Amino acid sequence: KRVEVVIGDGAVYLKKHEDEFDLIIVDSSDPVGPAESLFGEKFFKSAYKSLKKDGVIVTQAECFWLHLKLIKEIADFIKNIFPVVEYAYTGVPTYPSGNIGFFVCRKDNLSSKVPCRKLAKEDKDRMQYYNEDIHKASFVLPSFADRVINKKK
Repeated sequence: KRVEVVIGDGAVYLKKHEDEFDLIIVDSSDPVGPAESLFGEKFFKSAYKSLKKDGVIVTQAECFWLHLKLIKEIADFIKNIFPVVEYAYTGVPTYPSGNIGFFVCRKDNLSSKVPCRKLAKEDKDRMQYYNEDIHKASFVLPSFADRVINKKK
């Protein structure tokens, strides 16, 4: 079985599964109410333990236009858990400010900023939005956000 969709409390679920997943995708609601635990340090530590040695977690990480302080707080502690933490964003016209961000956290020392494989021509021709340049550009942040999230001067 390649994929299992679990509808439930992700924080509770991960505590019961160690060294089990190649990839964890968290498409949560905002970090208040029921989803609050999915933005905390305990959750990311559980996710780290749940991932296999080369595992990756991608998680909703708010919008830098509206929640830069929160993104920085989360980035600061997950950088102490995962060796590679990268923030990316994409346009979603229905979201406030039209953008949503996500963290890509990896246990290996690879970057997600460049696609790991080339798409076949027939796959490229079917794509309506995604392409290699969009992938790379999603990790390029405005200077004000880059300085805060990635602590660049």
